[in-house]
Amino acid sequence: MRRLLRRRTEAEIAGEVAAAAAVTAPVAEPDPTAAAFFDVDNTMMRGASIYHFARGLASRGLFTTSDLLKFAIGQALFRVRGNENPEHIARAKETALAFVVGLKVEDVVRLGEEIYDEVMADRIWAGTRALAQSHLDRGQRVWLVTATPVELSRVIAQRLGLTGALGTVAETENGVYTGRLVGDLLHGPAKAEAVKALARREGLDLSRCTAYSDSANDLPLLRLVGHPCAINPDSELLEHARKNDWTVRDFRTGRKATMIGLPIAAGAGALAGGVAAAIALRKHYRSI
Repeated sequence: MRRLLRRRTEAEIAGEVAAAAAVTAPVAEPDPTAAAFFDVDNTMMRGASIYHFARGLASRGLFTTSDLLKFAIGQALFRVRGNENPEHIARAKETALAFVVGLKVEDVVRLGEEIYDEVMADRIWAGTRALAQSHLDRGQRVWLVTATPVELSRVIAQRLGLTGALGTVAETENGVYTGRLVGDLLHGPAKAEAVKALARREGLDLSRCTAYSDSANDLPLLRLVGHPCAINPDSELLEHARKNDWTVRDFRTGRKATMIGLPIAAGAGALAGGVAAAIALRKHYRSI
């Protein structure tokens, strides 16, 4: 009898390649089967990390303040309208493919390190950082899980002293981006697939693991673990968390989630809009 094989989904492929790209660091007296997973935008950091990266590029004169403002407005509208349907995701994916062609990975990493230190470090939520440290202190590994490109998410993880990061993976050849994604954006269900793949690789017991996010987009990830926690939650996630008796933490000091610079962008918009705007405009201004 011919054996039938199920075709893997784009989310599964994205999850597997993100897990394969994750860098891990050893911990003292490890608790090998438990870990914590943190979303980045509005969970670990105020606002959208990719927008802060774009701001850093703008401060270097790589594109104009006017272009940055247009990008910010577009990202805000993307979030308000809730554009998470397949057509918008596909369009975001196409945009993501356009901006990376020919860029060197080492240049993106170098800029990411500089801009994190200049712009992002002061935007880390102290309360969320303390939660991450509490897991490390118990010997548990801690990963970021984000739609942000893996190179930038690794920089954030390294600066925070975390174990590693799962992020969107772009294809490279000889250290240069080809303009193609490997799998899909690490967003929504793809985050859960990435954590599943990482758990298989690292021998994690997901029932002992904890996940943190601000967004209902991450419900697949939060439902996957034994200890889900809503951090600075949007209204949909807050409602779900209360109904299911999940832990809720809010570090916004009594103000609504209007973050410095820009409301958090949905995953597809964060990657395709943010980096595309930053790098494509960088190319444009270098060419004139």
